[in-house]
Amino acid sequence: MQHTPHTHHDPFDQGLAHDLNRLLAQQAARRTSLRWLLGAGGLALVGCGGGGSTSTGTSTGATTGGTTTTPSGSCSVIPSETEGPYPGDGSNTANGSIANVLTLSGIVRQDIRTSIGNASGTAGGVPMTVELELVNTNASCASLEGYAIYLWHCDALGRYSMYSSGATAENYLRGVQVTGSNGKATFTTIVPGCYAGRWPHMHFEIYRSSNTASSYTNKLRTSQLAVPEDICAAVYATSGYSGSATNLRGVSLASDGIFSDGVGTQLPSVTGSVSAGYAASLRVGISA
Repeated sequence: MQHTPHTHHDPFDQGLAHDLNRLLAQQAARRTSLRWLLGAGGLALVGCGGGGSTSTGTSTGATTGGTTTTPSGSCSVIPSETEGPYPGDGSNTANGSIANVLTLSGIVRQDIRTSIGNASGTAGGVPMTVELELVNTNASCASLEGYAIYLWHCDALGRYSMYSSGATAENYLRGVQVTGSNGKATFTTIVPGCYAGRWPHMHFEIYRSSNTASSYTNKLRTSQLAVPEDICAAVYATSGYSGSATNLRGVSLASDGIFSDGVGTQLPSVTGSVSAGYAASLRVGISA
């Protein structure tokens, strides 16, 4: 079951002076990009790829450091997708009360495998590090620093903490990270299981800052990440992912209700193995 994505109200109206300063900064960035292009002989920008078009291989995300820089390559705005029925962001209820993990102390964390607050469970599964690189499609893919990303997904048995039977008392596999000067936010988690009717995936919401990442009403964009097929097949052959292999055989990216229109910007590059764990990397473009 899925529901229509919520609309959001822009909480960042800070007056005309702020808007003018922001506009001038964006225009300066565009002029800098134009001078670079002209100096390079008018080279045309190539079309966008997401985090890589193949399911495995070397990560394609650019490595940057120090102050905010412009990564190499190109970018497109990532599609807006439904948050699904299990967001835990204050937009719906679970067990008769508003479900909002974003207000809990400790939700800003890198390792999201354990529950926080009054919950104490830990999600088992094959480890996966997820690196999301947030870039501005309006400024030559410039890194976006200081934004907050809320990531959540199901456990190895296809259950969502806070909502699913057997996991209602937990809030694991949910967490917020703030992007650094290179635009990157990194999460330590597990490879999600596959439940009937959906391709294995992760959800994420983007917020302007950690201070605003407390309710869905402040989100800038919601999207989803697709787990590559060969990674799923290898992981689901191990113990702990009961039912996932069967469910995976019953769905494809082409038949999935979310990814059937293409996953060019939603399929990460992944390296690693079942024994060593995996590392996924995806460039996420937004219009900032």
